[in-house]
Amino acid sequence: MNQAVSVKASQGKAVQSHSLSGEQLRLEGLSKSFGHQAPAVVRELSLELPPGEILALLGPSGCGKTTTLRLIAGFEKPDQGRITLNGQDITEARPQDRNIGIVFQDYALIPHMTVMQNVCFGMRQLSKKERPARAAYWLDLMQLSELADRYPHELSGGQQQRVALARTLAAEPHLVLLDEPFSNLDTGLREATRNEMRALFKRTGTSVILVTHDQAEALSFADRVGVMNKGSLCQLDTPQTIYQHPVNAFVAEFLGHTNLISGEAAGREAQTSLGRVRLDRHAEGLIQASLRPEHVRLISDQSGDGQIISREFRGHDYFYQVRCNDHIYKALAPFDCCLEPGSRVRLEAIQPAVVLTEGSTG
Repeated sequence: MNQAVSVKASQGKAVQSHSLSGEQLRLEGLSKSFGHQAPAVVRELSLELPPGEILALLGPSGCGKTTTLRLIAGFEKPDQGRITLNGQDITEARPQDRNIGIVFQDYALIPHMTVMQNVCFGMRQLSKKERPARAAYWLDLMQLSELADRYPHELSGGQQQRVALARTLAAEPHLVLLDEPFSNLDTGLREATRNEMRALFKRTGTSVILVTHDQAEALSFADRVGVMNKGSLCQLDTPQTIYQHPVNAFVAEFLGHTNLISGEAAGREAQTSLGRVRLDRHAEGLIQASLRPEHVRLISDQSGDGQIISREFRGHDYFYQVRCNDHIYKALAPFDCCLEPGSRVRLEAIQPAVVLTEGSTG
């Protein structure tokens, strides 16, 4: 097994990233239900995680993303399927034998231990004599050195999270699992901490799986995003592709506001309630397509078919809802396009609508 050295510690010892030339984690046909007659919480889920990649599993509550994380960690056993890590089958391995680090939503710090002691606690691979020096390295990397002698209750939420992550990484895991790790932080701190954590994972070459229900978090933090619904993986791709080219209506709507439009397609165009709309690919017959609000232009027109029914000021732009031909459409306009509710407008699609695979006959 080739393990790539990605970080040098100040003590002259190397921190191993445990990376491989192929996939690091592979899930093959995982299924899990709780009870003999109960519906499957995870359904035949398969995916591969290359070394050093950050993957986000995104979906609503009850979609199976947290159960998937628990199957990988070994806290639950799959009803069927296989899990391999670094080429080794760990499907039946105990959690403590998998060398997988986990950062929980509540951080799970030991309250009667200092920051230094918490970080040392996870270093089972080192002797007790070696642990303080290695812990000091991770505390320095996480900008926590000045807090080494404090207890968890004396730290802010962001500081507690960094301690939990330092403790996890100090154990040199093959893989790190994050279960809604930013949800307890306020908005400003959440974004800053998220950016710091991503930079750290990339610097250390750490493979990561993040579970979240926050679309913005998944899109900004991950290299790839997997959208789950009812136990199944609907789509797995880069954040840009999954946002710009969703495969079905569920993914389109879960990744942010969108307009779902139906129409009769003929080649690269379709006749819809918005008039003729360009399509992102060739299609024939009845289709359903997704058109993001930022791809709809509002044009003030007293004879227009549309009427503004609501306006929401967002600082850098306005979010409008417009009634047009018995449909409600969403549109984003720049900050200097301030139209009053009740105004008549014309709607224009300025980008091709994305043909959805499911729900389309084309």
